Amino acid sequence: MRADGNLEQELAELDNLSRDELGARWQKQYGCLPPTGMRRELLIRSAAWHLQAKRLGGYSAETRRRLKVAMADVSKTLADRRADQLAQKADGVTVALADDACSTSRCEPRTAAEARTGNRSSSKPKRRDAPPGARLIRDWNGRTHVVDVIEGGYVFEAKLYSSLTAITRKITGSHWSGPRFFGLVTR
Repeated sequence: MRADGNLEQELAELDNLSRDELGARWQKQYGCLPPTGMRRELLIRSAAWHLQAKRLGGYSAETRRRLKVAMADVSKTLADRRADQLAQKADGVTVALADDACSTSRCEPRTAAEARTGNRSSSKPKRRDAPPGARLIRDWNGRTHVVDVIEGGYVFEAKLYSSLTAITRKITGSHWSGPRFFGLVTR
C-alpha cells in the first residue's frame, strides 16, 4: 500500500512538535501520560506508528492473532512460575538462592521463610537474578544498552555472554560488577 503525500507530510511534521505536544498525543493514544524520562524520539515513533496505522490499517488479523497467542503463553508461564514459588514457600522447602552472591556449593541452605523475609546474619548486598525473558536496560555515556536474559546466559549486541560482568566490561572498558551495573544488587 502506498502512503499518500499528505501522510508523508504529517509524518515529517512530527519532528517539529514539542515534547509536550508529543506527550499529549501519547496520552490520547494510550490513556495515560508517557513514562517519566521517555525520550522524545520514542514519542515521535509512537505518534508516527499510530498515524500510519490509522491511515494504512495497522496490524493484520494474523499478526493480531499471533500477538494474542504469544501474550497468553507469557501470562501462563508467569502464572506457573508464581504458583511454583508459592508452593515452595508453603512447603517450607529449603532453597539456596543466587541472591547470596556465592556459588550454590558454598552457600548455606535457606529455608523458604528466610528467603521470604531476608533474615540472615550476613551483611552482603542482596542480589536479584533476572529470569529468562527479562530485558535489562542501562543508559551509559549517552547510549542505551539492552541485554536480553536467556536460559544459561545473556544476549548483548547479537552475541551470547555467560555473565553480566563480561557485558559490563565491553560497555565501560573497565571491570565493574555486572549485576551492580544493571541494578540487580541492592543494599
